[in-house]
Parts: sequence; structure tokens; C-alpha cells
Amino acid sequence: MSIFGKMKEVILGSGTSERTTTEAPSPAESDPARSADVEREEKSVIDIENHLDAMPGTDRLNWRTSIVDLMKLIGVESDYESRKALANELGHAEYSGSAEDDNWLHRRTLRELSTN
Repeated sequence: MSIFGKMKEVILGSGTSERTTTEAPSPAESDPARSADVEREEKSVIDIENHLDAMPGTDRLNWRTSIVDLMKLIGVESDYESRKALANELGHAEYSGSAEDDNWLHRRTLRELSTN
């Protein structure tokens, strides 16, 4: 299982959508006049921040700004190789582990989690 898949499973549960970031959106998602059903699905998106806040360990970790702390909170290995693999999954093949790259990875991870 991919690193993002593990994170998604821990946060959202095992019944999450299997669509990855590389798959094309469905016609309803790319159509500006989406159906009411799709809009209702979007309104039922899990509030990721509230869910993460409820996890044990949030008082010790700065998961809101740190990808390393976010990964630790979820129980996923947070070393450089794991972060690089996660960045590759999310479309950043040039990941170097810099602070800028880690900030991008954190923002992108939370965005992807909220859309799943």
C-alpha cells in the first residue's frame, strides 16, 4: 500500500475512495454544472482537522504545520525516504527534503486528504 494510502486509511478509515491523484476526474467532476448528487457528496467531506485533533498525541505534535509531525501522529514512518515517496505519489518528483518541499508536501497532503 502506498504511503498516502496508509495515511488515508488511518484518518478516514478503510472504506475510503480508491481514486488516486493521477486518475482523471469523472465527467461530473470536470463539468462546471455538476449534478446535485456530486455537490451533496462534497458537503459530506470529513473534517480532517477535527478528526486529527481528536487523535491521541496532538498535544505533543505540531501536525498543523509539520509534515513530519503529521506523519508521526498518524503512525506512518516520517523519515526522508518516506517523505520522498509520498511526494512522488502526490506529483513532486523533484522532492529534496528542504523546508520549502516539506511545506509543499504538508499542504498537498492535507488537501488530498480533504478531497478523499
